[in-house]
Amino acid sequence: MSTMFPRIGRRRALQGAAAGFVAFGLLLWWLLPLGKAPPSGTITFSTGTRAGVYQEYGVLLRKALAKSMPNLKVKLLTSAGSQENVARVDNGTADFTIAAADAVETYELLHPESTQRLRGVARLYDDYLQLAVPKDSDIRSVADLRGKRVAIGLPRSGVRLIADRVLRAAGIDPEKDIIPSADGIDVGPERLGHEIDAFFWSGGLPTKGLKRVAETSGLRFVPIKAELVAKLHYQHGPTAYYRATNMPASAYPKVQMGSTVPTMAVSNLLMTRKDMDPRLTEWVTRTVLKSRDGIGAHVHSAQLVDVRTAIYTDPLALHEGARRYYRSVKP
Repeated sequence: MSTMFPRIGRRRALQGAAAGFVAFGLLLWWLLPLGKAPPSGTITFSTGTRAGVYQEYGVLLRKALAKSMPNLKVKLLTSAGSQENVARVDNGTADFTIAAADAVETYELLHPESTQRLRGVARLYDDYLQLAVPKDSDIRSVADLRGKRVAIGLPRSGVRLIADRVLRAAGIDPEKDIIPSADGIDVGPERLGHEIDAFFWSGGLPTKGLKRVAETSGLRFVPIKAELVAKLHYQHGPTAYYRATNMPASAYPKVQMGSTVPTMAVSNLLMTRKDMDPRLTEWVTRTVLKSRDGIGAHVHSAQLVDVRTAIYTDPLALHEGARRYYRSVKP
């Protein structure tokens, strides 16, 4: 018999096994700090139009949630966009959604009582306003849209809200001075140059629904100048949630050819209601932050989700469950 290892008695073996079990339990507790078992049940998530970033992000987030909470069922609802999304969460049609900050503020101004119900979960990424025209178009500025056939987004979408505001800031009445059409990202780009002269879109960069057309047909982006953004701030107040910025040259390289495009951006918020279960919301918040790189591999704009900025969900107060998560990871 080998003398290299001493014989371990039954009692010592049981003690060692018990110690190992305790250590494993402590390790499991450390890895899953949000409770003994993942939340279960069913939630509804309102996304956006097909071919849009909200829809793509929602599909990928559902997959991430399935990994962290296997017994949680997530139903996805397509929508017109931000304005409809906010209303759905407020009236209980949806439990979670993504919406642009300007649409949230607009809804709360029209429904002041909603501020007691709506809550923020995370600031995600910025939407960029993208005004596309055919490459050979004579449209060089927003003011040049007068008398043109312009797609201004679906009713109750974030695109419609921001397009209307930008047009008015440029001195154009969207109901009288253009020929408006309610095209979304699912059909609008394909009609550009044939049935419409210009197409408004507000979304993360790049938006696949626009990128496909950008790579196969000749289009160009019209600059949104900083002075126009300043007018928006003057008209809607300093908390209009718009900032002047540039569309990076890498967004649509075959169109931009190494050049940036002046435009404006607005932040997107993941939101829910105050009465949503705090523990579930904590787990959702954790999954959103932990899945950033995985989702970002497919939705480029999602790479910008960051724990240091996610907590800023203005104009929405932070949900208690989300607050718990941010406190747990605070350095």
